[in-house]
Amino acid sequence: MPLHLTLPATLRDRLEEADRPLIGLWACAGSPITAEIVAGSGCDWVLLDAEHSPNGLESVLAQLYAMSAYPVAPLVRPPYGDTVTIKQFLDLGAQNLLIPMVDSAEQAAEIVRAVRYPDGSAAGGVRGVGSALARSARWNRVEGYLGRASETISLTVQIESAAAVADVERIVAVDGIDAIFVGPSDLAASMGLLGQQNHPDVVESVLRAIKAGVAAGKPVGVNAFVAADADRYIEAGASFVAVGADVAILARQTEALVERFTGGTGTERASY
Repeated sequence: MPLHLTLPATLRDRLEEADRPLIGLWACAGSPITAEIVAGSGCDWVLLDAEHSPNGLESVLAQLYAMSAYPVAPLVRPPYGDTVTIKQFLDLGAQNLLIPMVDSAEQAAEIVRAVRYPDGSAAGGVRGVGSALARSARWNRVEGYLGRASETISLTVQIESAAAVADVERIVAVDGIDAIFVGPSDLAASMGLLGQQNHPDVVESVLRAIKAGVAAGKPVGVNAFVAADADRYIEAGASFVAVGADVAILARQTEALVERFTGGTGTERASY
């Protein structure tokens, strides 16, 4: 007899059940081995990034397989909020999507339509139907997938521009947006403050987005690779926080290790 499978809980479900902020790490190396190491760290969720990292459909799929044995929620970031791209990532089994560069409530509404199947109503979506051929439904081994696919997907949109912050109250009110995630780096750049994520105006904008999410009853995440920033945003009400990335941890820790034994940079050491 064929198996009848149940999909893992979504990030939305985990956030609803959590009694503390959920701590996440980025996996940017494009490696299933690295992704598995990150997933086994004890973190709550892992971001697989296809926007700024060397990841495509095949490498994200391999990393989803590698992480599936661990009790973490994989959050997949496509390169942009295109309907076709979203469909492809959903069909390969990404349950939790983080869509970058969402600047308005209208754009957020279109992304919601991209993750939903058509149902004959005005609230229906435009996702193409291919679940019998796709890992999303485990090749039709998830009973009744088409009728309840939205229950198996969580959608987070990224607030990372001054325009998005200006419209954040409307964005969090869009039906089908499960959470927002603030990106201080791009936000700072959009404000003419490139590389100044801790500028008071940037911090104020991040706090405004958190306040809007909390007021609307929507979880808010934030990227905060500096511990003091993470503490500040958690105290302000952030529900999930990214505190580091595999490639950044590897870079800084290898530098620190070499520095410990050479007293100088790797370049200086190589010139001896």
